[in-house]
Amino acid sequence: MTGAAGDYLVRIEQVHKSFGHTPVLNGVDLTVRPGEVTVVLGPSGSGKSTLLRCVNHLEKINAGRIWVDGELIGYRERRGKLYELREREVAAQRRAIGMVFQQFNLFPHMTVLENVMEAPVRLRQGSKSAIRDRAMALLDRVGLADKVDSYPAHISGGQQQRVAIARALAMRPKLMLFDEPTSALDPELVGEVLDVMKGLAQDGMTMIVVTHEIGFAREVGDALIFMDEGRIVEAGPPREVLANPQHERTKSFLAKVL
Repeated sequence: MTGAAGDYLVRIEQVHKSFGHTPVLNGVDLTVRPGEVTVVLGPSGSGKSTLLRCVNHLEKINAGRIWVDGELIGYRERRGKLYELREREVAAQRRAIGMVFQQFNLFPHMTVLENVMEAPVRLRQGSKSAIRDRAMALLDRVGLADKVDSYPAHISGGQQQRVAIARALAMRPKLMLFDEPTSALDPELVGEVLDVMKGLAQDGMTMIVVTHEIGFAREVGDALIFMDEGRIVEAGPPREVLANPQHERTKSFLAKVL
């Protein structure tokens, strides 16, 4: 790993983001080491999802820097000034950053297997048979080997989200971003998605997870950050932050969700 990232897979420095005149991120600093799971908590509107979307340049930052694996995301820097990369260059960076959204965003006219194969085939990342074999292995990994020929409308929300995870993994990402991946699911389906995410963590996948699943944060997270009004208010080991929050805003939030 090279450049300004040092020993970190992700380095976020003084990132600011506004929508119009409304500030959403106010000088966020965050580092994530390879293999770490960082869990992000906070109330609605605190900037959690926007922060994730800035990491893969789905949202353009107004100030600051973001590096993933030593590579400046979305820009090149010359003499202290940032110049935005072309869309083709940004797309190449995004291939190393898998993202799983609240909504599953599967192609309804494609089978489960076709959904997972689509991007690697389109980008010619190997022979079609090799991509198919890998997609089958990923679907087996997320517990859906028996659903490869099903269409999204014919499987549950939890199964669709597991397909979305397999689809992101098909690009062999260095980093996985999860934006409240269980919030659209019926309560009884949440566990099957969290189990897949726990397995990824055990396998050493670097992850940033925006979630309200406190049990997941406590059990799987290496670091927990609490955001409010576009700032990181508190950060530390999950068990410590959850058991003994230091900031009043963190205390009041946890009192409502624990």
